[in-house]
Amino acid sequence: MALGLGSMLTLTFPLGAHAETFDVAKLMEAGPLGDKSIGKEDAPVTIIEYASMTCGHCANFHKNTLPEIKKQYVDTGKVRIIFREFPLDPVSAAGFMLARCAPAEKYFDVVDALFADQRAWAFTNDPYNAMLNYSKQLGFTQESFEACLTNQSLLDGVNAVRDKAGAEFKVDSTPTFFINGEKASGALSFEEMSKIIDKYL
Repeated sequence: MALGLGSMLTLTFPLGAHAETFDVAKLMEAGPLGDKSIGKEDAPVTIIEYASMTCGHCANFHKNTLPEIKKQYVDTGKVRIIFREFPLDPVSAAGFMLARCAPAEKYFDVVDALFADQRAWAFTNDPYNAMLNYSKQLGFTQESFEACLTNQSLLDGVNAVRDKAGAEFKVDSTPTFFINGEKASGALSFEEMSKIIDKYL
């Protein structure tokens, strides 16, 4: 009897203490700019990621964990990932705006490139010119770059996603993930993330 209770506690207590779940239907409501996602729409597991383009933990996740998640889960039809903007500063917001201004099919290419070279544009004394120079490698001209970053409705749309996430889903750091509604924060390793994903498969 005591043994049974002990093993039950080890199974349920950590989940009860740390796992916070949110209404999936509410989470799935897209912001004013629409959602960007990869994977099959009818995948059994949906991961919503809130990230900031200037967040080092987010860059690490995209470089180190996401490729394996794509290979094991997205490419096999088990997981769909919805990527949402949660800019922590104006430079991050500008990065998201550039990704949104790129051709629709290039959105994730721009996001991946910005994360991969984050130090080149995000952490400089002159982020505007660093980003302008970097954007030219992504196919922007000075004119298209300036038009993108002065698009107020685009900025409002990006900020609306962040504001809703903070108000309704208690997102206050990046990256924050919702895996079938279960909240997990921090740059999770592949092993940590797969443990949560596998519960829903």
